[in-house]
Amino acid sequence: MQHIKDTIKEVVYAIIPLSLVVIILQFTIIGMPMEMFVQFLIGVLMVSFGLILFLLGVHVGLLPIGEMIGSALPRMGKPWIIVFFGFLLGFVATVAEPDVRVLAIQVDLVSNGIVSSNILIYTVALGVAIFVGLAMLRIVLNIPITYLLIGGYGLVFLLAAFTPAHFVPISFDAGGVTTGPMTVPFILALGVGVASVLRGKSASSDGFGLVALASIGPILAVLVLGVIYG
Repeated sequence: MQHIKDTIKEVVYAIIPLSLVVIILQFTIIGMPMEMFVQFLIGVLMVSFGLILFLLGVHVGLLPIGEMIGSALPRMGKPWIIVFFGFLLGFVATVAEPDVRVLAIQVDLVSNGIVSSNILIYTVALGVAIFVGLAMLRIVLNIPITYLLIGGYGLVFLLAAFTPAHFVPISFDAGGVTTGPMTVPFILALGVGVASVLRGKSASSDGFGLVALASIGPILAVLVLGVIYG
């Protein structure tokens, strides 16, 4: 019961500042039609209720199952299984990510359907999946994360030189939207679970950094998509 109260307080504290700013602007500068303002207030209530349920679901379901899967995979004794399921779970978690769908819809809209929402969603998901698989491999082989970050962003800047200019900002937005409420909890729990089981691995030093690596994947994937479309 206390956890539910804490979650409600967390959501209320997160929503109130934005709502107050919009309300102040409504009665001072903007003066939007009352019908639209009422829709905004209804939307705030719906978002608040949805966030409460979502955060409760994350703590009750996503985090425990992610950590349980992460701790079960290394016990099978086959590193390729860890990498494969890291790839698979990274893909499906990104496809389900609401932020990715928002970006895909906006890109589809401004490109008049040339870059369809489905193409962008699956491209971003593939990029995340590849780098989550690499992150799992990093934990298994004990590769310093610095090498992967430097190499990944080196490829980003190299590809950016050959990609149409309008794809570059889209690619970096794609990297940002993957750090959303669906992907991050699951990937972090998965990494902590894997690192906590493998002998000699520290859950604090090896289990984190997965989100940073996962964010490089969609940037590279969308840049490659830009090269293809370009």
